[in-house]
Amino acid sequence: MERFGFIHEKLDIKILILFVLKRLSSEIDPETLADLCLCDDGIVYFDYTDCLSELVDSGHIEKNDFGYKITEKGSRNAETVESSLPYSVRSKAEKLIEPVEERLRRAAMIKVGHSLTDEGLCNVTLSMSDDMGQVIKLELLCGDEKTAKLMEKNFRLKAEGYYERFLALLTETGKKD
Repeated sequence: MERFGFIHEKLDIKILILFVLKRLSSEIDPETLADLCLCDDGIVYFDYTDCLSELVDSGHIEKNDFGYKITEKGSRNAETVESSLPYSVRSKAEKLIEPVEERLRRAAMIKVGHSLTDEGLCNVTLSMSDDMGQVIKLELLCGDEKTAKLMEKNFRLKAEGYYERFLALLTETGKKD
């Protein structure tokens, strides 16, 4: 069966995988990486998975519990060869990478966690940073782990909104008591 697309060779698939990972600021889960790399109709999924495995074995990519990340070796090699990818493939990949990278950048700026106290309560820590440093850090005590996890989930989803509301509450001017 004839495959359409620009990328058919394993070397080109490896270059594309490195191209994609080089543009991401942190680990990426396997499913999202596959979605980003299968942007050319010439790539067969099984060839892609073989290439990914070979790049891990050769030390160009690290695999951990969170997903895949390019190594320094992979980054150097990608920089050298990525211009050999067809322009249309690079452009399409970059468009697909942009919203993923934005999501990764945001996730890296929001930290949540909790720990159990000796009394069975939970200390919850919620923080948000920007390019200049930590913007807000809240440490709260809550009744149980279920509530702590809910607080973490909600903060991850709406951290910026909570920050704005908290700031508005702290800076509102009202009647003097």
